[in-house]
Amino acid sequence: MSLRELVPSSLYSIPCLSSKSGVEGVAQACGPSFASGLATPSQSRRALAHSPSEKPAQPLSEVLKNAGRRALGGGVPGAAAMGIQVLSLMWLRTTVNYQYRYGTTTTVALKTLYKEGGVVRFYRGLGPALVQGPLSRFGDTAANAGVLTLLNEHSSTRDMPIALKTAAASAAAGGFRIFLMPVDAMKTIMQVEGKGGFGKLAAKVRVGGPSVLYHGAIAAAAATWAGHYPWFFTYNYLDAQLPRYDELHKKLLRSAVIGFSASAISDTISNSIRVVKTTKQTATTPMTYPQVVRMVVKEDGVLGLMGRGLKTKILANGLQGLLFSVLWRIGQDYWNKMEAK
Repeated sequence: MSLRELVPSSLYSIPCLSSKSGVEGVAQACGPSFASGLATPSQSRRALAHSPSEKPAQPLSEVLKNAGRRALGGGVPGAAAMGIQVLSLMWLRTTVNYQYRYGTTTTVALKTLYKEGGVVRFYRGLGPALVQGPLSRFGDTAANAGVLTLLNEHSSTRDMPIALKTAAASAAAGGFRIFLMPVDAMKTIMQVEGKGGFGKLAAKVRVGGPSVLYHGAIAAAAATWAGHYPWFFTYNYLDAQLPRYDELHKKLLRSAVIGFSASAISDTISNSIRVVKTTKQTATTPMTYPQVVRMVVKEDGVLGLMGRGLKTKILANGLQGLLFSVLWRIGQDYWNKMEAK
């Protein structure tokens, strides 16, 4: 009996399933109750008949070692995919951040940015973006793979609902984004303010100290969680529901549709938090979160708070999610083949 007969292939993101085959492998890696929850009643009985009643708890050091190995498998292809996306979609990301800060339409933002410096203006902050982009996506994918492995291999957390496990992975990804805030601060203010952005950030640091590099950190972590969780939930759900194909072009198209849909839902949920984060982060003088919210609402109303840059964001992250989904799948398959040799 093959694993594909029992488990939606989207759950490859659950690491305990990615290295096993057959119902026996699922039961050994995740516990018999996990395997029975994925199978039909008759399949569940056969799974339980061929599996031990409970996998002994491993030492914490071994659990962490396995989690790290799985995290690396998820993270490296993700980092490579993000690197390509940064170079190809930087102009859209700059437009989005400019809209987050100033609330203009996409057309006005594009025209304004072009007048400020031509094509080069859209790539202000490219250096920090090349550092932050792959690292942040590495954190996202590694958290998804590594945290789930850690939870699935420990007896006390193995049978937690998948929703709670994914939420834990999302929280880990949000924490990693706080670590990257100084890089994000440099990138964002250069995107928003252009050539003079770095000077404005330096002046802000001279007045308020290094802590200003972490302005917006709470909102950044919250936005990451609010976006990361629905992204992976939608991705896993659609991957489980949509038919699978063997032909390469159909396989890539399927991954592209799933990636775009996951990004659109994720962006809509987290957009208002990102508006607050970017505005607070790029303000030339320190502002509290309530002050930022009041300022945005005063300028553009509640709809502005919810919808600043949303259309451009959906387009940018839709294309990014499309590319990431396709490139990650190709990279993940390649990485798994190399690991199996």
